[in-house]
Amino acid sequence: MYIIIAILGFSLLVIVHELGHFIMAKVNGIKVEEFSIGMGPEMFSRKGKETRYSLRLFPIGGFVSLLGEEEVINDERSFSSTTPIRKISIILAGAIMNIIFAVIIFSMIISHRGFNELKISKLSENSPAINSGLQINDEIIKIDGSKVYTPTDVTMGIQLSNGNPINLLVNRNGEKIEITITPELIEKNGNKVYHIGFHYSTIKEPTILQAIKQAFKETASLINQTFKSLNLIISGNVNFKTDVGGPITIIRMSTQAAKNGLISLGYLLGFISVNLAVFNLLPFPALDGGWAAITIIELITRRKLPDKIVGAANYVGFIILMGIMIIVTLKDVLFPIKL
Repeated sequence: MYIIIAILGFSLLVIVHELGHFIMAKVNGIKVEEFSIGMGPEMFSRKGKETRYSLRLFPIGGFVSLLGEEEVINDERSFSSTTPIRKISIILAGAIMNIIFAVIIFSMIISHRGFNELKISKLSENSPAINSGLQINDEIIKIDGSKVYTPTDVTMGIQLSNGNPINLLVNRNGEKIEITITPELIEKNGNKVYHIGFHYSTIKEPTILQAIKQAFKETASLINQTFKSLNLIISGNVNFKTDVGGPITIIRMSTQAAKNGLISLGYLLGFISVNLAVFNLLPFPALDGGWAAITIIELITRRKLPDKIVGAANYVGFIILMGIMIIVTLKDVLFPIKL
């Protein structure tokens, strides 16, 4: 039961993504030939004014089919005939919709359970925090020069320090003060982690505006963390066996989150939605970011790139992405991550 909920939850994110393309295509007057929920053989369909809405056998994602998306069609309502700016807006709409979805989910969760501010409410005795000169009511602004949006950003910065000194920029009564502090290694819940020894102040019953504002911060934090994680993967500073997960890991995590309740599942879906948005915006062939990059090049040069070059680039990009997907899936089977 829980695994079905997990699969449906992940499919919802893909549908939300495709809905973004669908809405922006309609806004720009592009003919949408089909909007499908699910993949595989068609189970049910209904023809609207001009768009066929279909339900397919496998509840895994969905897709949007636009007139002139795969080939050049001489029609003012085709994707191939519209302006570069409109193309870009349609291409990027999927990722933007995923981000909007995350903000909505986080707003609902934060309204229900509250959130931690970046303001220090308590210092642990004999801790690096109190020894460094941190004070109660200090508000953390940056860690090692990087802006922080949520306490999670601070935690990530502390763990990535590997025990080396870190620089905190704090706001103390309107004055910005830089403090150098060395995290210490402790054992917590059976794991060794770095800490500096302080607690955050909590807003237990936020207003709607506070919840929405914090939801945007949470989303910005996840975008920042996703780029940092990609940088760590590309630079080879992660353990492929223990730190990298694929589709099976996502389903396992989603299943566990579903068991823990709607709030846990909702937060994980928001997390994956942001990751999906960032990944799709990468300027890599076959991804939305790759299509946007091609369109921007054509806009700047005022020349259409040859279809053979674009097709070959997207084909190679698709093969590479499928290869990566197969590798991480095999890794999930052979070396599953401990949850």
